[in-house]
Amino acid sequence: MPRLVAAVMQTGKSKMDVILLERIENLGGIGDRVKVKSGYGRNYLLPQGKATLATPDNIEKFEAIRAELEAKAADELGRARIRAERLAQVVLTITAKAGSEGKLFGSVGPIDIADAFAAAGEEVERSEIRLADGPIRITGSHQIEVHLHTDVNASVTVNVVGEGATAEELEALTAASSGDEAPAAAGDETAEEASAEEADEGADADTRDA
Repeated sequence: MPRLVAAVMQTGKSKMDVILLERIENLGGIGDRVKVKSGYGRNYLLPQGKATLATPDNIEKFEAIRAELEAKAADELGRARIRAERLAQVVLTITAKAGSEGKLFGSVGPIDIADAFAAAGEEVERSEIRLADGPIRITGSHQIEVHLHTDVNASVTVNVVGEGATAEELEALTAASSGDEAPAAAGDETAEEASAEEADEGADADTRDA
């Protein structure tokens, strides 16, 4: 493979012209020629092999390996999508100390969630876990995102329960996270059953009046 050389930037330039060697979120895809801040390019894109300076020599070398880079990117995307489908089926349950109203004595963060994934047989890096509202601080069912690829995220349910939660509470939480209704307790009636009974009583009354 031709070697892409990162030339030394001249001091004083605030922008540098680069060719992206992989898709970068909010910046561009493979082969895109973009201008970036010198510090971002020099400290991240170039040393990480994510871009190369857009010199005539590097442009020629890039074109020679474009197909190889695109094939690699397609393979990575495919593997991320397969992984996302698998993770979407996972429901995590984490036990934590909590008060009577469900407020945690502490919080559940990326490390705790990564450990729960490991216990479930799934390897997820803490850096891949996205908590939109910050660490979880209350019991209940929560949705988190796992960032697997620039274009792929998986939504995963995390059930946080207080220590000593009853079997009924765990069952209700599991049912809520799966979209099912918790089974009604003995003696309880649903709204539909109540409406049906009222309709029957009304029909009986009409028959007697007739």
